[in-house]
Amino acid sequence: MSLDAPVLRGADLADRLDTRPVSETALAFKGMVWDVRRDVVDLGEAGEVTREYVDHPGAVAIVALRDVHGHDQVLLIQQYRHPVGYFEWELPAGLLDVAGEQPWLCAARELHEEADLSAGRWDVLIDYFSSPGGSSEALRIFLARDLAGVHDQERFTREGEEHGMPVGWVDLEEAHEAVLRGQLHNPGAVIGILTAHAARARNWATLRPHDDPWPEHPLRHAGTEICP
Repeated sequence: MSLDAPVLRGADLADRLDTRPVSETALAFKGMVWDVRRDVVDLGEAGEVTREYVDHPGAVAIVALRDVHGHDQVLLIQQYRHPVGYFEWELPAGLLDVAGEQPWLCAARELHEEADLSAGRWDVLIDYFSSPGGSSEALRIFLARDLAGVHDQERFTREGEEHGMPVGWVDLEEAHEAVLRGQLHNPGAVIGILTAHAARARNWATLRPHDDPWPEHPLRHAGTEICP
């Protein structure tokens, strides 16, 4: 019974990479942005199972913070997300879809394209899987500080869902409260805001270097080097 399970310590809570052998694999669906793959997986004593999942290139998101009279403000953008039919408040974010581009450089590009900003300091805030039961997507959220606006002639022309999207600054405390009240639903925004709020309470002692290794990323498993 679960009541008889051992008591673990925090140090024991580390996810373990141990990919099970795949005896068969096939492309079940070829999409515009990502694909669906069908694998036959050997689970040892549990036998073989067939699993379909979104084969995703991975993504980054950015908690961009500025200090205004001693108060931290986070930048949020609003985009329409058709699968759920919502205009979501989100962090600037984007796919790792440029071959050979390092994650922090992708984050800098997305911050430029979606928010017309550059940052003088980059740190890793947190890594996570968006939906590990059905997608290989791994995400890294960066903390961007020492912000500056880009020149008018360097601004990116936004199209599709990004065209004319609202952009705004909100006090980190108020953003944190909005998450707890259930007002925000985008996982990157929820995780990024909660983590930034908690990290700030520890005087940012939990931050990692911008080029910290990222072994969870699916491209690493495929033998592609994405971080030093």
